[in-house]
Amino acid sequence: METNTHAMLPPGLDNLDVRLLTALEIDGRAPFSRIASVLGVSDQTVARRYRRLCAEDGLRVVVLRDAQRLGRDQWMLRVRCAPDSALAIGEALAKRPDTSWVGLASGGTEVLCLTRPRSSSDHDDLLLGKLPRTPSVVEIRAHQLLHRFYGGAQGWISKLGALTTEEAEALRPPTGPAPGPARLTAEDEPLLDALERDGRAGYPELRRATGLSESAVKRRLAALRASGAVYVDSECDPAVIGHPVAAMLWITAAPAALHSVGEALAGHRPIAHASATAGPCNIVATALAENTAALYAYLSGPLGHLEGVQHVETTVFLRRIKQLTYPPPAR
Repeated sequence: METNTHAMLPPGLDNLDVRLLTALEIDGRAPFSRIASVLGVSDQTVARRYRRLCAEDGLRVVVLRDAQRLGRDQWMLRVRCAPDSALAIGEALAKRPDTSWVGLASGGTEVLCLTRPRSSSDHDDLLLGKLPRTPSVVEIRAHQLLHRFYGGAQGWISKLGALTTEEAEALRPPTGPAPGPARLTAEDEPLLDALERDGRAGYPELRRATGLSESAVKRRLAALRASGAVYVDSECDPAVIGHPVAAMLWITAAPAALHSVGEALAGHRPIAHASATAGPCNIVATALAENTAALYAYLSGPLGHLEGVQHVETTVFLRRIKQLTYPPPAR
């Protein structure tokens, strides 16, 4: 069944590309044969499109630790800088293994950074050590993420509607996260390091990286995914699929409406991520749009009409420095 993404795609991309990107977002480790069967094309077509999207459009599939499921702190930092230093500071932050997203905003005077420190010492090193001692840093605002309404294993591309409900269900992994805490061990590190480089790495490659048998690797990865400790994510610049405008929304909702506003945001098509936070505002969200007119229509329409929203500050991204990996894949 052909579907319509209702997006203006850049030259060189078509609806099949978006359908493939959606399939990979649902299960980035799904065999090409299963994806091909759902999309109604050949295995060779899927493999060829995947290679082209990786080579020309910066697509990468990676396996990530789910910080929320693992009970690890996440922080969104707003670092206001002298105009001639923001890029250098952003690139320095991007090189750190405890950052997962870094971008420039506010005309190039502000660095936005999502951190996932693996220990309290990592957090202290960044917030209490390196950043405050940087002369060109004017101000740091730290927002701790408390609860995720949308994001993580839930991908934004699926909101474009390129797949039918039946097609999406046929691609979805058989089991969701199990109840209870998710855990990682030191023995998982070689496996996760390999999968953070290539989320579609085959079992022979993972066997070589870990020293385990292929069957042991397969069982452990399945267990980690089923527990929710890790998830498969795809890295793709939204501009590639016709959404070049991105903005961070710093939302203040009435305390009694915090959860209902967050849940409503999760259902809005432009929202790629939304979390409750501690800090100057109580919700931070990322919105993607085809152009500034579409962003305005969202701000003044669906978002503006949400009951309980008291204040919204909008910060438009100027440049993405890091998204999952650094440097960003070449396009």
